[in-house]
Amino acid sequence: MQVDSPEFPSQDDDDVERPSKTQLKRDMAALQKLGEEMLSLPESRWEPLALPEILSDALKAAKKITNFEGRRRQMQYVGKLMRKVDPEPIREAVAAFKLGHAQDALKLHQAEHWRARLLSDDNALQAFIDAHVEVDIQQLRSLVRAARKDASGAPEKRNGRAYRELFQFIKASEVSEVGDDV
Repeated sequence: MQVDSPEFPSQDDDDVERPSKTQLKRDMAALQKLGEEMLSLPESRWEPLALPEILSDALKAAKKITNFEGRRRQMQYVGKLMRKVDPEPIREAVAAFKLGHAQDALKLHQAEHWRARLLSDDNALQAFIDAHVEVDIQQLRSLVRAARKDASGAPEKRNGRAYRELFQFIKASEVSEVGDDV
C-alpha cells in the first residue's frame, strides 16, 4: 500500500533529477572563482552590472584584505553572495575586460614588430606607409634614421631615445588607424 504524503513521497518524486552534492559544490566553487575574477575588474566596471550592495561591499572588502586566510574566507562569503545573482552578465563583463587586455597586448606586439622591421629592412618603410596612409612620412623617416644611428652605436648606448620615440610614433599611428576604421 502506497501513501502519498510528505513523509512518504511517491516514486514519481524520486524520478526527478536533482543535481548531485558534488555538482552543487562545483557550481559554488565556480561562482567563487567568478567572484575572484571580478576583483581583477576596476570598480567602475562593477556599476553597470547592478550588483547588490552587499556583494559590492564584500568585493571591496576582499580587495583590501591581505591576510591569506582572511581573504580566503572573504572569497567564500563572496561566493555565497554570488549564488543570489545572475552570473551571466558578470561572466560577460570579465570576459570583455580580459579580451580588451589581450587586444591591447596584441597592439603593442604589433608595434614592436613594426619597429624591428623598420630598423632592419628598407622595404619595410614603404610597407608601413602603405598600411598607414595618414602617417607623417617625413617624421617617420627621420625617426627610423635616428633609431638606426643609435643602434649602430656602442652597445651601452643602444635603444636610446630615438628607438623609444619610433615605438611611440608607430603605436600612435596604429591607434589612429584603428580609430579610423570604427
